[in-house]
Amino acid sequence: MTTRTLSAVIGGLLVVACLTSCAAPAEPLETPPAASTAPTSGNGVEPPVTPTPTAPAAEISCESMISTGTVEALTGAGWTAKPKDFVVGDVELTEGLLCFWADYSVGSDHGQLYGWSQITSDDASSAQSALLEGGWRREDGPEGTYFTEDPRYSMGTDDDGYGMTYLFGDGWVKLADTKQGLVLIEWTG
Repeated sequence: MTTRTLSAVIGGLLVVACLTSCAAPAEPLETPPAASTAPTSGNGVEPPVTPTPTAPAAEISCESMISTGTVEALTGAGWTAKPKDFVVGDVELTEGLLCFWADYSVGSDHGQLYGWSQITSDDASSAQSALLEGGWRREDGPEGTYFTEDPRYSMGTDDDGYGMTYLFGDGWVKLADTKQGLVLIEWTG
């Protein structure tokens, strides 16, 4: 490419950029709030304005539950998520979501499991009892109470030897394939 051709291409791109930035916005801009008609105090100062309620937080999804970087890495590898029933023992957790990420275009049992749910203290107690009866190991930590499967029966373990692990906190529970995987769950409810 000659210098003259390169200059023409760059010049053309600059013209397109200028025209695009000068074009009318696709959506109308918000108008500024009208002047307040609220009464003022004797000193001319308006009373504080009550804030408008904000929209509720987005609902939990397979993509919003875990970190953005994790979603990008999994989707970049061609993986997608499928929601599954989130059940611990005989406690069905309907206030959350359990997702299995995998490449569903091939037959495989290789994937990643992430779950988060709100949980009552009674349900947490029942779920934890069921895990203990099933041979899961309990470990208390500063973040909450961990229950991890016996590594002898685990499909895989992290660097510290932990397989599938639940973390119970105050009113919530998380689940990941490994204890280290729990840090990828960012949803707080």
